[in-house]
Amino acid sequence: QVQLVESGGGLVQAGGSLRLSCAASGRTVSSYDMGWFRQAPGKEREFVASINYSGGSIDYADSVKGRFTISRDVAKNTMYLQMNSLKPEDTAVFYCAAKRPLWFVAKYEYWGQGTQVTVSS
Repeated sequence: QVQLVESGGGLVQAGGSLRLSCAASGRTVSSYDMGWFRQAPGKEREFVASINYSGGSIDYADSVKGRFTISRDVAKNTMYLQMNSLKPEDTAVFYCAAKRPLWFVAKYEYWGQGTQVTVSS
């Protein structure tokens, strides 16, 4: 199993930037497909970005394309989400998640506790 711990959230003005980190322990980030999700108050959790186990496939939600960048540092066993040009509608609790890169594993299996991102207008 892998344990995930997010950090880097906070309060930022619209147009600002934040970098979220997701530190993994127990297994290496290169053993999992990993992703970022977010949940705004009163809304369902939604996909933000993902990176596959090899790092060769990256995907973004349309709402964050061109503003957010997902990456990872295998040596540090950490995944990142660089968020630029933040908007008030980005306000949410951000979660990192991981799943085994197996064809029959469709849903993310492991989740962090979340980190709050608040963007003021």
